[in-house]
Amino acid sequence: MDTNQEPTQEMKRRGRGFAGMDADRQRQIASLGGRASHQKGTAHEFTPDEARAAGRAAHARGNAHEFTPEEAREAGRKGGQARGANRHLQPQPMQQQ
Repeated sequence: MDTNQEPTQEMKRRGRGFAGMDADRQRQIASLGGRASHQKGTAHEFTPDEARAAGRAAHARGNAHEFTPEEAREAGRKGGQARGANRHLQPQPMQQQ
């Protein structure tokens, strides 16, 4: 971008750097970090026992919330509505002719 030009609406909306990249490019970059940590030996995958212990610890600290079925349905409904409302912002695949 020329320094004398104003940023376009598209540039303003998308942001800069990582946040401004499309979702596929973000996933590519993020996966590189995951692969590197596995190769380096510093990656950690929770065993089921470790995951249970972490959940119990979060619950004991008051950081965990167990949803009632009604709360879970409401959260799912809101998420679906938000996703539908933002659908026009997602890039659409090109259709072949």
